[in-house]
Amino acid sequence: MGFYSKVVFPAFYDFVIDKPYWDEHRKRQLADVSGEILEIGVGTGLNLPHYPKHVRKITTVDPNPGMNRKLAKRMASTEIEVDRRILSSEELPFDDATFDYVVSTITLCSIANVDQALGELCRVLKPGGRLQFFEHGISPDPAVQKQQVRWNWLQGIIGDGCRLDLDLAALLAKQAFRAVEIDNFYMQQTPRTHGYMYRGIATK
Repeated sequence: MGFYSKVVFPAFYDFVIDKPYWDEHRKRQLADVSGEILEIGVGTGLNLPHYPKHVRKITTVDPNPGMNRKLAKRMASTEIEVDRRILSSEELPFDDATFDYVVSTITLCSIANVDQALGELCRVLKPGGRLQFFEHGISPDPAVQKQQVRWNWLQGIIGDGCRLDLDLAALLAKQAFRAVEIDNFYMQQTPRTHGYMYRGIATK
């Protein structure tokens, strides 16, 4: 992992998505979580202030150790105990049926083998457990799609592996979730290529 990933990208990440209009969506995504919680791609900890007050502990995974400095500051400002692991979501070291909820916020777009990661998330969820996701991905508008595909190479560099054309609905349909609910919309104050959002719940 190079200098950009460990030093530059964490600051860029916060600059882009540490905004008040993002916070409202984070609160909505996290409003119902409880029990044993796993957050993948915790990044700099932008979700931490928005967990419900009854949440006292979460487990997190993120492969980028460069996120830890900003994450540590946000951990110090919360009463939530964070069991943080520096590892990828493609191979999780947890037993089957460990978690009640898995939280994924602007994370799946940057996982190289996202099919494998989703399989792992489904595996570690308890029966009836939920994957609460808030991600960006492929737009249904052909003109926007064309631009997303065209600029994927640049987004991958700037976004540290992020892709613009993730078809999350299709990916979730291939997994062993018994129900998937998705709300799609364009994020305000965001280019349409980067802001077509997938917010929802996949239930095991």
